[in-house]
Amino acid sequence: MLTRMARLPLHTLPTFRTVARLGNLRAAAEELHLTHSAVSQQVRLLEEQIGFALFDRVGRRIVLNRAGGTLLRAVEPALAQLEEGLRAAELASSGGGDENLRVTTLPSFAQRWLLPRMAAWRERHPDIALELHASQQIVDLSREGFHAALRTGAGPWRGMIAERLLDSPWIVVGAPSAAGRLRGVPAQTLADEPLLGHAPLWQRWFELAGHKVRIKPVAEFNDAGLMLQAAEQGLGLALAREVLAADALAGGRLVRLSPTALEDPDAYPYWLVYPPTLADWPPLTAFRAWLREELTPAAGTATAGPTGSRNRAASGAARRRRAR
Repeated sequence: MLTRMARLPLHTLPTFRTVARLGNLRAAAEELHLTHSAVSQQVRLLEEQIGFALFDRVGRRIVLNRAGGTLLRAVEPALAQLEEGLRAAELASSGGGDENLRVTTLPSFAQRWLLPRMAAWRERHPDIALELHASQQIVDLSREGFHAALRTGAGPWRGMIAERLLDSPWIVVGAPSAAGRLRGVPAQTLADEPLLGHAPLWQRWFELAGHKVRIKPVAEFNDAGLMLQAAEQGLGLALAREVLAADALAGGRLVRLSPTALEDPDAYPYWLVYPPTLADWPPLTAFRAWLREELTPAAGTATAGPTGSRNRAASGAARRRRAR
């Protein structure tokens, strides 16, 4: 094994990974800022040193073969761990002073929950600048240079630590003008109102409330923040995540219109995801503690709508604490 490792040209592995991912030498050269010939030479050197081909040449194309795929599966996590280790070492060597914490999250969570609390974060940690990247896409933390991600989904994520933060159900909310007409009416009556959001989710909510009705929302959104803004403007009723509606409910911009809540804790909890090498990095440790402190009261506030139950809010918070 030592003999094999000794002849393995480690400096060629990042190039091998990029070529394997892109399947094109020229595209790999552009991404790596190398010449086409330099990339080709590195691939050839790697194959010569290990003694077997990693790619099949098909005309002008280069296709990863079975041996190459096997090596790639071993190389990718090893390189990712080395990159994270280097980044952690750089952070540790920087010493004191101001530090930046780069976090990627969904636009809805950034807009409806995180941004309103940025002042509280800054007051608590004036030496740690929080850089937010709002995107619908799941990004590669290592490749894109992020320290952590706030995500929803089934999880966990390969090679990352994923801390479950919150299970937030869907609730029905509307503008105060709608509450005046709809407070206390049977759930089935809500089907006659303009509905915002995805029909299948509404269908599940009505079935949970004991009614089978045909649903045709007046508008759908790819971002929950936009949907809640539309609901605040009186364009319809929204079926939204409780935590995203919390501030609007507390401020009276939205009103909860039914005690029925659609829960799906196994599919859509909120997670904090980060590389294992940064687990003890002080800025990330501070962010994790702050998130947990802020999220618990926020979740309880969200359930305290005009027709909601404060006892249910307390029991929900207890369930979340046990899950963590």
